[in-house]
Amino acid sequence: MRRPTRDAEDSARRINRRGLFMGGCMAATMAVLAGRMRYLGVDQSDEFSLLAEQNRVNIQLVPPARGLILDRNGKLIAGNEQNYRVVITREGAGDVQLVLDRLSHLIPLTQSDMTRVLKDVASFVPIPVADRLTWEQFSRISLNAPALPGVTPDVGLSRLYPRDTDFAHVVGYVGPVSDGDLAGVENPDPLLHIPKFQIGKIGVEKWEEDILRGSAGDRKIEVNHVGRVMRELDRTEGKAGADLTLTIDADVQNFLQVRLGDQSAAIVVMDVQNGDIIGAASAPSFDPNLFVRGISSGNYGVLMENDHRPLANKVVQGAYPPGSTFKIITALSALADGKIDVDTTVSCPGYLDYGGRKFHCWKSGGHGKMDLIHALQQSCDVYFYDVAQRVGIDKIAEMGKIMGLGQRHDLPMSAIAEGNLPTKEWKQAHYKQDWRIGDTINAAIGQGYVLATPLQLAVMAARLASGRQVVPRVIRAIGGQEIPVPDAPPLGMETSQLEAVREGMNQVVNNQRGTGYASRIVNASYTMAGKSGTSQVRNISAAERETGVVGNADLPWKQRDHALFVAFAPVDAPRYAVAVVVEHGSGGSTAAAPIARDVLLRVLTGALPDPADYPANQRSRIETMLKELRLRNPD
Repeated sequence: MRRPTRDAEDSARRINRRGLFMGGCMAATMAVLAGRMRYLGVDQSDEFSLLAEQNRVNIQLVPPARGLILDRNGKLIAGNEQNYRVVITREGAGDVQLVLDRLSHLIPLTQSDMTRVLKDVASFVPIPVADRLTWEQFSRISLNAPALPGVTPDVGLSRLYPRDTDFAHVVGYVGPVSDGDLAGVENPDPLLHIPKFQIGKIGVEKWEEDILRGSAGDRKIEVNHVGRVMRELDRTEGKAGADLTLTIDADVQNFLQVRLGDQSAAIVVMDVQNGDIIGAASAPSFDPNLFVRGISSGNYGVLMENDHRPLANKVVQGAYPPGSTFKIITALSALADGKIDVDTTVSCPGYLDYGGRKFHCWKSGGHGKMDLIHALQQSCDVYFYDVAQRVGIDKIAEMGKIMGLGQRHDLPMSAIAEGNLPTKEWKQAHYKQDWRIGDTINAAIGQGYVLATPLQLAVMAARLASGRQVVPRVIRAIGGQEIPVPDAPPLGMETSQLEAVREGMNQVVNNQRGTGYASRIVNASYTMAGKSGTSQVRNISAAERETGVVGNADLPWKQRDHALFVAFAPVDAPRYAVAVVVEHGSGGSTAAAPIARDVLLRVLTGALPDPADYPANQRSRIETMLKELRLRNPD
């Protein structure tokens, strides 16, 4: 009987030991779990609460309203319009392709649209699928929301240019951020990473981007387990971009575009007292709204193939031989250097013979004996051939710089050209050749290596009219704060010398023998002074001169001469200067001078032209222009 009892006792002891061991393990496990729960629930509660909140709450950037661009009188040039759009997030959508297929039954979506979205879509970043939706399309998406996971109808702002073609070259347009825009930029604004976020591409929109863009806000949104937005919890609005006020008058700008019509041309109107650009038009123009909305390849092809180059801003990008308008510089340099005075005369037989080569005057029979004022009045080439040799090219270039040529004026426009004022050193550096007297003779009348933009020619006319180095400007105020007018020191010339050249320009327009007499302003209160120019774009051979030079009317358009005209008015108290270039317009006095006359009357009187004030043979043209203005401005 003892053995069973001993076995039972041994067994009981073993069971007690196992029970204690298991109990100890369980107690230890519970202790560990309790400790872990305390660690997670108490010690790390803040961290895990934040993680849980992040799973429930998303924070998104809110793009700010882009600053407005206004004309000098407060009229809207570039604004923002409400834009109905739809965005998608990968995290919420799951099968993005399936959701896009469903969405394509509600709004028009091309295969390229879908490919773009599939390429760009990221987990929590909303990707725009389509914008500029109609209210009907927007509502249709909202009603079908349960079948479109990850898709969110949204309302944003989009850029709008209410004056379409008038300011395309000055203001420019906006477009989506590209890789090129981000290249080389350190710590770019987070806004630039928002898909399809738009920034300025050319013109004022580009060069004043930092001012116009503003700073981002943010919003907190609650999402469910599939990423669908349930509600907006909080929103902090960003800081809107600052408004810009331009010096340009929108009504004048519209007049310039209509006046240039379908010509390939450019015109600049400048206030000679403070440098304000009142109007700057390049024709033909284009509608910048096409680029904001995404221009089609067909429309872009039409613009690129147009031989009148509508995408180029000829005001600052077009560098042309200034032709006889450059005689102003030749005259001023000779006067300032003491090589001539007002009464110095030169005999013009119709050509200048130098080293066996004939440099012809535009008047084959010659002008006879010419002094400075009459040489300007009748644009005698031989006079300036002679004068240029006396003063030399370096002095001529020096005067050109003083008058605003051969330099890049600091304006918020794209691809501003410097033009060219050649010197002996310049030719040696660029062509490894010595400067020749023939080069000086060509430069004297604005041919050869000399190039100038319409903007530079307007600055030249404004500085001559004011006697000061006025600086052109396009921005008048930022955020309502006026920008001080830049200092304009004197030209450093004697008043009598400036007055002599001004009188020559007065004679050009208001003397019957002047080259611009047909375009004079008859109202004595607005008398205009000016200088015409015609620059050759082809060489005329000696053989052609012997047989007779082919007239511009008989040449293909691209071989015709450029037409130029610079002017200021009123003569006695100059207020505005103007420069006009008509590409392949044939003659400055016939193609460019009438435009300058009409524009100066518009800015001086503040009113549209009255056909009754024009000769009978021009009234039909004026009436047609007025009709076009009314069609474009029904109000």
